[in-house]
Amino acid sequence: MSDSLWTAFALVLVIEGLLPFVSPAAWRRVFQQVLALRDGQIRFFGLLSILLGLALLAL
Repeated sequence: MSDSLWTAFALVLVIEGLLPFVSPAAWRRVFQQVLALRDGQIRFFGLLSILLGLALLAL
């Protein structure tokens, strides 16, 4: 279990690092757009991300 958790965490870091590495300007634009969102909108996207992750784990 512990090994799987660390592997999953490592993969998250790799995936999260791809866009800033490949295209820093696009990453900066996306980050500025996220900063312009209201708290409720950010929470909604967070909830969608959690539900999508749980659905993928269930498969």
